[in-house]
Amino acid sequence: MTATTGAPMLDIEIQDRIAVLTMNRPGKRNAMCDQLLHEIDAFFSAPPEGVKAAVLTGVEGHYCSGLDLAQHVSRDAEGTMRHSRAWHVIMDKIQFGGLPVVSAMNGAVIGGGLELATSTHVRIAEPDVIFQLPEGRRGIFVGGGATARVGRILGPDRMTEMMLTGRKYGADEGLALGLCHYSVGMGEALPLAMELANKIADNSSLCNYTMIHGISRINDMSRVDGLFTESLCAALTQTGPDAEEGLKAFLEKRQPKFN
Repeated sequence: MTATTGAPMLDIEIQDRIAVLTMNRPGKRNAMCDQLLHEIDAFFSAPPEGVKAAVLTGVEGHYCSGLDLAQHVSRDAEGTMRHSRAWHVIMDKIQFGGLPVVSAMNGAVIGGGLELATSTHVRIAEPDVIFQLPEGRRGIFVGGGATARVGRILGPDRMTEMMLTGRKYGADEGLALGLCHYSVGMGEALPLAMELANKIADNSSLCNYTMIHGISRINDMSRVDGLFTESLCAALTQTGPDAEEGLKAFLEKRQPKFN
């Protein structure tokens, strides 16, 4: 993967405890290239101190239209595999880094853009959203984690049909299928994302971290292993100072204040 060069493609604005990350590739529908991916990786590798949640969005009415085929680099099988695995590392860093991420989506959420969105934890879609996995119609296969994330949401049967036909889903269909958690009006995604990010930032950081790591991993385990892991998560969160503050706040009928 190439290093970052030229003007930044990821605008980062810190608003109190929330980092607002805006993919900025005007005229490209925020298509993913190595530089943008590198900048996303750099942020999630070392989030600024004090940031409790992040909001991810894009400029010019689009979230991300997937891999920038205009900058496609011809690779052999090994090179393609290594490039795909680099995507996997970064998407895992978003999903399992411990920082809750809310996606405010409009326009294109296509291919790698959908892979990116489904690595985030809360997804909000405006009416013009297009969810699509067009790789099968272009003679290629997904490589940024769609089989493990989109496939888990839709199920393998529906994802297969989506790729075979190039089918597009809108916001309301995406809501019904689980590709997004909220379907809102035009211009409403980012305000709601900020509201939810602030609500999430009010949670115990340990609880947020445990939910992000625990729930998805437990889903991969056998029932008996998952239930044991759930007990470990419960023991970790319910025996610390945040649990004491949460219970005290409940009894005192006030909002808890976690460190």
